[in-house]
Amino acid sequence: MNFPLLDEIALISGEQSFLLVAKANERFPLCIENPEGEICQGVDPTDLVVVSAPGGGPVEPGIMLIELVRKHHLPLLVLPKDHPGSGRLGWVISVGPRIETNCAIRRGTHPEQQVICSHDELSGLTLTGTREGFATTPLPGGVFVKMLKSRLETEFC
Repeated sequence: MNFPLLDEIALISGEQSFLLVAKANERFPLCIENPEGEICQGVDPTDLVVVSAPGGGPVEPGIMLIELVRKHHLPLLVLPKDHPGSGRLGWVISVGPRIETNCAIRRGTHPEQQVICSHDELSGLTLTGTREGFATTPLPGGVFVKMLKSRLETEFC
């Protein structure tokens, strides 16, 4: 399935969780801080910025995370695998050309940007950035996609 994206944000929503998908729209370095040190990777305009909310909740914090990364190039923080705060993370983020959702990993503990923690209802999806937007493997039943404008631009300007 292919979806066009410019400045929109796609909301992929199940009954209990959601993903937000946006394009990076510009080239920039992304620093990822982890217990072993710092990794810096290049981000291309067609790369995806994906936020996962495995436990659901409001969409606005996820939109804020997307904008902090794609517009302000905020570094990402990765927790150690046994960190007690991992379970309290309501939203996690990954950036890259291809991102796979996985319900078997701990939130916020993977510096590898090709994987993101998700609820099992959205697990197993592969999201790939394209020039026009993004492509995804078939969506499970009961999951829908809705295009959102970044409300932050209109609310705070």
